[in-house]
Amino acid sequence: MIVTCPKCSAKNRVDESAAAVSQPVCGRCGAMLKTDAWSGADGSGVSTPLVITDASFTRDVMQAGARPVLLDCWAEWCGPCRMIGPIIDQLAAESAGRYITAKLNVDENPRTAAQLGIQSIPALLIFKNGELVDRMIGAQPKQAIVARLAAHS
Repeated sequence: MIVTCPKCSAKNRVDESAAAVSQPVCGRCGAMLKTDAWSGADGSGVSTPLVITDASFTRDVMQAGARPVLLDCWAEWCGPCRMIGPIIDQLAAESAGRYITAKLNVDENPRTAAQLGIQSIPALLIFKNGELVDRMIGAQPKQAIVARLAAHS
């Protein structure tokens, strides 16, 4: 993708998989570049969870590198999923690049849900270096999720 530097307006080519692992910087002036993984899809400067699909799962989760990825497996009709949705959004905003938050709609992406063995939702999965390292089933308090993420940081 091509990202314009907010400081010097230089156009920078940014590898999306590398941007998911480390903060991209401008080749001309060294300023931090805003990408979806780092600044939120809306460009607001606030991180938001990545939307994961069957097509993007390998790239965005399995190849994310050493930074933990918190994957929220959810569905629109699920009450407990809607309860923890705001918590996932808060964690994304507070991540400061320490971890990546992502959401997988299991109804829209059945192949990945089946591959992960999702039988109950919400299911919160933590990946690191392409490996599933932790799994939480059901609605969890924010403190419990933070503690599990910290154990894998």
